[in-house]
Amino acid sequence: MEFIGQIVDAVNSVLWGWLLLFLLCGTGIFYTVRLRFIQLRRLPHAFRRLFSNISLNGESADHTGMSSFQALATAVAAQVGTGNIAGAATAIAAGGPGAIFWMWLSAFFGMATNYAEAVLAQKYKSTNERGETVGGPAYYIRAAFTGTFGKTLAAFFSVAIILALGFMGNMVQSNSIGAAFSTAFGISPVLVGVVVALISAAIFIGGAKRIAWVMEKLVPLMALLYVGGCLIIIFANISALPGAFKTIFVMAFDPQSAGGGALGITVREAMRYGVARGLFSNEAGMGSTPHAHALAKVAHPDDQGMMAMMGVFIDTFVVLTCTALVIVITGVWNSGITGTELAQTAFDTVFGSFGNIYIAICLFFFAFSTIIGWYFFGEANVKALFGAKYVKIYAAIVVLFIVIGSGLKVNLVWNMSDMFNGLMVLPNLIGLLALSGVVVAIAKSKKE
Repeated sequence: MEFIGQIVDAVNSVLWGWLLLFLLCGTGIFYTVRLRFIQLRRLPHAFRRLFSNISLNGESADHTGMSSFQALATAVAAQVGTGNIAGAATAIAAGGPGAIFWMWLSAFFGMATNYAEAVLAQKYKSTNERGETVGGPAYYIRAAFTGTFGKTLAAFFSVAIILALGFMGNMVQSNSIGAAFSTAFGISPVLVGVVVALISAAIFIGGAKRIAWVMEKLVPLMALLYVGGCLIIIFANISALPGAFKTIFVMAFDPQSAGGGALGITVREAMRYGVARGLFSNEAGMGSTPHAHALAKVAHPDDQGMMAMMGVFIDTFVVLTCTALVIVITGVWNSGITGTELAQTAFDTVFGSFGNIYIAICLFFFAFSTIIGWYFFGEANVKALFGAKYVKIYAAIVVLFIVIGSGLKVNLVWNMSDMFNGLMVLPNLIGLLALSGVVVAIAKSKKE
């Protein structure tokens, strides 16, 4: 196990050092230029499309797909996870408030990448042996590269995402839920894991129809719950808001002038932690969210591309920014605390002892919705690799891993999840870049 751990650490040091940051940001910049800054040029249209499609009780999903908003809700369920609390707090603790600026910048470019992913998922979606609509990177990678190379690259992606999200990723999420409830309520993490597993299993059994039904209700409500709590703290410290924004921008480029020098924070660290945590949170370019967007019933691929852009916007510019502002505005960012505890400390400044409980509840919703979303993404790739008949076996393994993960205290699982997360990015980006011409043509063909 120690030898395996060393290999995983070595791979992660290469992948998550600077390689993936350059590749993901580079792809975002490439698509931003090729699509003529679509995330700015057509942002008003994206907002109109989002608000005209919001529904907590939309049309019923079936084997032919789901509504545009249900697809977005399923994607956002995976994007808005524990990283929006713990990840943001870790980035600020390690890179200072300046990391928030770099989160915003990476998300800005990531909106163009996510647009491309959704458009390609729509363009190359297919129908399987059961008449179900299926799609995602495995399908557009095979379309980009015919023959053995395309099949191998697609299969590599599918295996990586099943391991990264479906199995190990969901162990990490259940572990976060178990730890949060153990700290806040003194409940056994394993007991919490069993309850989460049973609820998850009930949703998994219902397939895409039940997942879509749950997500369209859960995601808006959990976002409102968390953002509402953050706004209470922000308004309680409203006089400090201008100073908080000033600190963010100053420390993005000159940490020492804002006191960062005492903590050893540099521009490089602010940039690295901000970009890394931002990309890990919104998942733009990672190849996960296209599985949901592929199932959207829309008239034109561009329609869902607009919704996909809003997924990154909601994740980073709304939810993650709320966490960041709460931490900076309350002044706890340089307290020496990190992770979820830092967010809890910030909430405690206004909510008192209830802040710990409030964060635990929000973490539950964030992590639980991510479990459902990541299961769904893994399921799509099980179908792509082995066929629909193996989905029940996959679901049973995921449920088992949720229980195991809730009480596990092994860093190797977390590190392996990071490794396979990184590995699945590579074939997805290759497919995205190879099909950039298709994305541009589709964007140009859309009549406003």
